Amino acid sequence: MAGLGSIGKRHLQNIKKIDPDASVSIWHTHSKPSEPSPGDPRADCIVYSLEEAIQTQPDIAFITNPASFHIPVALALAAEGINLFIEKPLSSDLEGVAALQKIQKEKKNVIMVGYNLRFHHPFQIMKNRLEAGSLGKILSLRAEVGQYLPDWRPGSDYRNSVSARKALGGGAVFELSHELDYVRWFLGEVRSVTSHVDRVSNLAIDVEDTADIILTFANGAVANIHLDLVQRFPTRYCRIIGSEGTLFWDGTTDSVSLYSAQTGEWTVLCPAQKIDRNDMYIAELRHFIECVKTRNDPLIGIVDGRKVVEIALAALKSSEEKRCIIL
Repeated sequence: MAGLGSIGKRHLQNIKKIDPDASVSIWHTHSKPSEPSPGDPRADCIVYSLEEAIQTQPDIAFITNPASFHIPVALALAAEGINLFIEKPLSSDLEGVAALQKIQKEKKNVIMVGYNLRFHHPFQIMKNRLEAGSLGKILSLRAEVGQYLPDWRPGSDYRNSVSARKALGGGAVFELSHELDYVRWFLGEVRSVTSHVDRVSNLAIDVEDTADIILTFANGAVANIHLDLVQRFPTRYCRIIGSEGTLFWDGTTDSVSLYSAQTGEWTVLCPAQKIDRNDMYIAELRHFIECVKTRNDPLIGIVDGRKVVEIALAALKSSEEKRCIIL
């Protein structure tokens, strides 16, 4: 496991839940300290170099360090034939991504990107309804997610977080790129991106804290997506509008409802409930491990991860150049 921040620790705990006998090594990608590090009690050993990491002969590597460092680490490990789980986003730019795709083709590695919302039960309900044609022709989508950045991880200084620092791949667009991934999963390929991205708060960050993005899709649908790091009361929702109805997810309660134009009534597909959010991370890891065993393609591969990076970069470029970006 390369990197052991909050998401790395979650994956480490879940690996041990799934397979208590799994041997896990932590690769601290910073320099070796003068005094031995106590490490994490669930880790079997700690290494401090690529050479030491490879000597442990891993079947799988989890890349959970900051996004701007994902690809260099992935390239080195993939070249050894190691299967990779790369935490989202795949990267904060496209440098080295094509090279990683080439290595995967040669080595036949299983490589997955960690967009865990695809394994969230309410989202699977929505995906099934879309594939069943319950909404008729998809016309538009509106999605929003926002929460005040200092409230994300109580007890830690937000100014030192990946989310707050451009050099580490932070900012609303990349940090909240789950919305970009699941919207593409729901509606298909994106054809154009128009956006306004800005830092509107007094937060001590060097990245954007707000993004309003308009996407057009190959099927003619249009999506409006709002991302922010500033809302004092957290919000998250997705509304998909079709010719025959509307599908709505309330991310604060994890409820899903379907409106039918034929009946004029709402049907609750997933009632408001307290879902253990770790369940989707467990499901995500089980899927990845099964793909490694069977050599099947994962639900979110390099191509999917690259598409999200392309959309995110287009959003930043559109705002900077004040024009629509065609993908």
